[in-house]
Amino acid sequence: MKTKVSILFYAKKAKAAANGLVPIYTRITINGKRIELSTNRFIEISKWSTEAGKMKGTSEEARSINNHLDLLKSQIRDAEMELIHKKIAVTSETIKSKLLGVDERARMLIPIFQDHNNKIKELVGKEYAPGTLERYTTSLKHTIEFMQWKYNISDIDITKIDHAFISDYEFWLRSVRNCANNTAVKYIKNFNKIIKICLANDWLDKNPFANYKSKVKEVERVYLTEDEIQSIIEKDFKTERLSLVRDIFLFSCFTGLAYIDVKNLTKSHISYGIDGEKWIFTHRQKTESASKIPILPVTQMIIDKYENHPQCLNENKLLPILSNQKMNAYLKEIAGVCEIEKELTFHIARHTFATTVTLTNGVPIESVSKMLGHKNLKTTQHYAKVLDRKVSDDMKILKDKLIIIPKNQKEQVS
Repeated sequence: MKTKVSILFYAKKAKAAANGLVPIYTRITINGKRIELSTNRFIEISKWSTEAGKMKGTSEEARSINNHLDLLKSQIRDAEMELIHKKIAVTSETIKSKLLGVDERARMLIPIFQDHNNKIKELVGKEYAPGTLERYTTSLKHTIEFMQWKYNISDIDITKIDHAFISDYEFWLRSVRNCANNTAVKYIKNFNKIIKICLANDWLDKNPFANYKSKVKEVERVYLTEDEIQSIIEKDFKTERLSLVRDIFLFSCFTGLAYIDVKNLTKSHISYGIDGEKWIFTHRQKTESASKIPILPVTQMIIDKYENHPQCLNENKLLPILSNQKMNAYLKEIAGVCEIEKELTFHIARHTFATTVTLTNGVPIESVSKMLGHKNLKTTQHYAKVLDRKVSDDMKILKDKLIIIPKNQKEQVS
């Protein structure tokens, strides 16, 4: 983007001295943003030409002041050209620093990145989830490792970051780190947020992401079929821990709640809905969006089963849930016992709710989206796969209703 710098000299009446003289100021406007600096010259207001932006007349005083203003104007233009020559962004901040003789210090990437992460850390539990902090911490670590690998440096001046830097970073993520497409794209997206902070603060005059393009590939999400759900329900587990994990997993299958949202549930989250039946009223920790879910019979059975569990009573929890790591480890064991040839994780329960439990049984996608706590329908569509059975049932309804018959078939009927 071409930088537009305009210079205006004016007499500042608001700062008139006791002797009646007013100071002359210079106003420098850079891409619509202004800075004002004193010229250290004073004048009688009657001798100032607002139109010309200089002192009237040809007196010795007028020549002295006007020559000083011309010199200042040249210094501003020289400062602008020097910044351009050094490939430093021409902003109100850099021009002012140059004119006032303030030492120019390069803005380095890592302190800016770390400051961003520190702010997220302070807001965990308020505006951000712990996972967000973990993601940006890992992203910062990857950025440092990449710079050491590519340039043998531990930090870089943000003005040196260009399209090649981003392309090489993505290549490093895919090759050296062996990241899958979507993982690499997400790390680059995290890095882009830091660049946006720099742009917003006018520390950069050019966006290195301007010509960068990446695309998240749609992932085929795993879910359980009705038969697989039934096999887990009917299986008689010999250990209490597997029975517990099975029950909480099924609770998620029939509510669509993610692990952290199930963990945060208390009895106060259950109330009566618009239909007079029991509902779960909660907010998703990830997005803070409301999630309202009617309680199905199987869900109520699980709630009743653990109502008086010591952990629920002592910690005011609806269910005695284990750590996510342990839950996923035991779910793999459950998959083996139930002969389910899928890598079973807790999040699969959420996908199962969206597909097998709701959409397949005719629940509209808008209702599914609301129960999942999604902010837009597009997010729900990634979870909710319309299954062949649903397509078959829908087409059967259409087949029964359709009265349009091809001409050759009409002749055969007649």
